[in-house]
Amino acid sequence: MKKFLSAIFALLWAGLAPAVSLSAPCPASGDSIVVGSLGDATTMIAMLSSDSASHEMSDYCFNGLLKYDKDLNLVGDLAHSWKVSPDQRTMTFYLRQGARFHDGQPYTAHDALFNWQFMVDPNTPTPYAYDYTRVSQAKVIDEYTFQVTYEVPYSHALASWTLPQLPRHLLEGQDARTSPLGRNPIGTGPFRFKEWKPGQHVSLVFNDDYFEGRPCLDGVIYRVIPDLATMFLELAGGGLDWSGLTAMQYQRQTDTPYFQQNFTKYHYLGSSYSFIGWNMKDPRFQDIRIRRALSHAIDRREIIDGVLLGMGQEATGPLKPGTFWHNPQVPSYPYDPEKALELFAQAGWQQGADGRLRNQQGQPFDFVLITNQGNTSRQNAGIFIQYRLAQVGIKVDLRVIEWSAFIQEFVNKGRFDAVLLGWTLPPDPGLHQIFHSNDGQAGKLNFTGYSNPELDALLERELETLDPQERRAIYHQVQEILAEDQPYAFLFVPMALLAIHSRFHGVEPAVAGISHNFINWHVPRHLQLRQRASLER
Repeated sequence: MKKFLSAIFALLWAGLAPAVSLSAPCPASGDSIVVGSLGDATTMIAMLSSDSASHEMSDYCFNGLLKYDKDLNLVGDLAHSWKVSPDQRTMTFYLRQGARFHDGQPYTAHDALFNWQFMVDPNTPTPYAYDYTRVSQAKVIDEYTFQVTYEVPYSHALASWTLPQLPRHLLEGQDARTSPLGRNPIGTGPFRFKEWKPGQHVSLVFNDDYFEGRPCLDGVIYRVIPDLATMFLELAGGGLDWSGLTAMQYQRQTDTPYFQQNFTKYHYLGSSYSFIGWNMKDPRFQDIRIRRALSHAIDRREIIDGVLLGMGQEATGPLKPGTFWHNPQVPSYPYDPEKALELFAQAGWQQGADGRLRNQQGQPFDFVLITNQGNTSRQNAGIFIQYRLAQVGIKVDLRVIEWSAFIQEFVNKGRFDAVLLGWTLPPDPGLHQIFHSNDGQAGKLNFTGYSNPELDALLERELETLDPQERRAIYHQVQEILAEDQPYAFLFVPMALLAIHSRFHGVEPAVAGISHNFINWHVPRHLQLRQRASLER
């Protein structure tokens, strides 16, 4: 892994662009895939949203200048190649000629410039602006050449240009929050938007004018099913072709002749982690002793064994175990209720005769832990957490909230005591937006309001460090500080568990996950179930 990542960075920063391979001709076209989604999208302009459903449902409608291939190399997308200046401050992107938006308008360097302007506009309500504010100058060289210059070399520069490209001719001068594109996206991607029925489904149909060639499948339908048990019944009944599974479903409920004949199961350590985020506006959670005590009071192994049936690993921080960036030596918080009570006592909280934890004024330690509807693994983890904290005298009110309201009304607005949630991290970690104090505002990704000046300084230094070994050393220090501070109670890294109907051919698991070559997935004609006419209704 070390040599692999070093080779990537050496290649990128030498100014050489890996060759782009266009998709192979389809062995068969037709059929559509129905995908289960726990949550509905909030907007189809993904840069305005931090929820995974919005990104997933709009993803195939758009392209970036660059993208990741199956091995997590950055390769060209709307840019067929690029060049990095010797001082590593200027990047010149050479765009494809012939890429068009779904309404037929060509994609040009003027669109690329507009997308940068859109991201740095203070009126654009995006949590992802920081990468683009680092650009000191962006300009159109000619119709198909776009150039950006940074004040200083920036470690996340290339990765940031995977940004989905929006149409200038439809969004320029418009309020993004009220633009029709939020409900009816128009991009350059392999699938065109067809329909969105909120709370029910989002439908996409193939783009026969796609610059890499039409995708093999005729369409993609995302069905919103906010409950994993119901989703599994739909999968078993033929209403879904692709769904995530719980550990119980993966290990036991799919161990039947029907599932073995009709579905292929996949599992791998996911690129996500679950955590409890403490609201730093609450004086109790501002005390590091309280946060450490809470971490000692939670039995992570019990959650992994009881909820995930062993299909996961304990999380000690925000980076995936076994990767180049992960620090395996950070302090851990094993389940130790006696140590927890000792730390609570140091912070002025003692167990009374009734077993309840109270401060010197006699106030009990109660709080509300919120999580989202539909994710039974997360909800069940909340029950284990509720039980274990009760053992040290803390009453936890566990509340489950519908996804859209959970994100928009509670998480984004900081209206919570504690939140049980998860993050999925990109290949290039980029922890700045989640943990830097500048992003600790409503609507941004550091929604707990965590702040540590030493950590801020490290995150800022990492942004200007290009050498992967030096970046790794910085990330190790960042993880040590987060482990000491416990702004989150880091819980577990679950296995990604999936079932995909076996009629879909061309599925190729890789370092990048399962869908890196999605436009090549196909169904042999004699196995096709869903004809295009069903999508057109």
